[in-house]
Amino acid sequence: MKDFKDKVLFVTGGGSGAGFGQAKLFSEAGCKVVIADVRQDHLDQAVKYLKDKGAPVHGIKLDITDRAAYAAAADEVEAVFGTPPQLLFNTAGVNTFGPAEASTYEDYDWVMGVCLDGVINGMVTFVPRMIKAGLGGYIVTTASMGGFWGGPITAPYSAAKAAVINLMESYRASLGKYGIGVSVLCPASINSNIHNAGETRPAHLQKTGYLMDQGAIDSLEFIYKSGLDPVDLAKWLKKGIEEEQLYIIPYPEEKAALEAHFKLIVDSVLPVEADPVNTQRRVDAWKAMMEMAKEAATDPAKAKTGFGRANPELDWVKPAVPRPAVPPTD
Repeated sequence: MKDFKDKVLFVTGGGSGAGFGQAKLFSEAGCKVVIADVRQDHLDQAVKYLKDKGAPVHGIKLDITDRAAYAAAADEVEAVFGTPPQLLFNTAGVNTFGPAEASTYEDYDWVMGVCLDGVINGMVTFVPRMIKAGLGGYIVTTASMGGFWGGPITAPYSAAKAAVINLMESYRASLGKYGIGVSVLCPASINSNIHNAGETRPAHLQKTGYLMDQGAIDSLEFIYKSGLDPVDLAKWLKKGIEEEQLYIIPYPEEKAALEAHFKLIVDSVLPVEADPVNTQRRVDAWKAMMEMAKEAATDPAKAKTGFGRANPELDWVKPAVPRPAVPPTD
């Protein structure tokens, strides 16, 4: 996508930080912007900023973990701008850090509820609407470099971001046939106020295994102040959308770590020679399944299997495009 003029953009977490940087930059590119944020004060400030610039903008207070509220927000977007968004940016996120072994259920429920479930809610709410509208579009979800590997103090956050990365790969493989592109933005650090994310933590999820005193918050603030400016990050995001990159990682200092991490994974795969008979058996079985799926996609009336097919009641879903015939992973 290269033309952003008059496109409707829905951005979560758009009241501050990375989301606000995206709202500002894409508003300047000609988008009609809907800012969703859980904090009314941030939302009001962001909407006022764009209105003062004369830009078309609409604000919606939204807890992205609330599916009913998300559906109502989607209805509101269509009422205000006449269509579902053509650009969906799942940017809202929270974090908290502490030893993996100290993590509570509430630590997982809060972080994964926002960083993973909130993204799922955005996709399930908007993707069908975007497809039915037939206007094409683009979806970007903000993950993190932390999604590529675990860490001793990032268990809930890294788990959520790893799932988001994988989720966007699946949607990327699925939505191209509708003219909808998908990217995943993987920042290392952003100059934002995410160190204050705990202020939005729900009362029923307050029990934590981590020490989050003022010293911990101040340390996080120091780290994030050295991060990439949100508008600069949005510029790289825009370039990535224009070039239809799957991964957008504007952090050259992370390349060596990525190479080392994925080399470790690749080097862990046994060579075919280690078990040639069983390897071929698995490959042949996967090829046979993919052939059946391909037949189901091209001629549903002759389908021999329901594998990989949508419920036929969903008349807006096109047949799936099968993956290449490669063996499944365990």
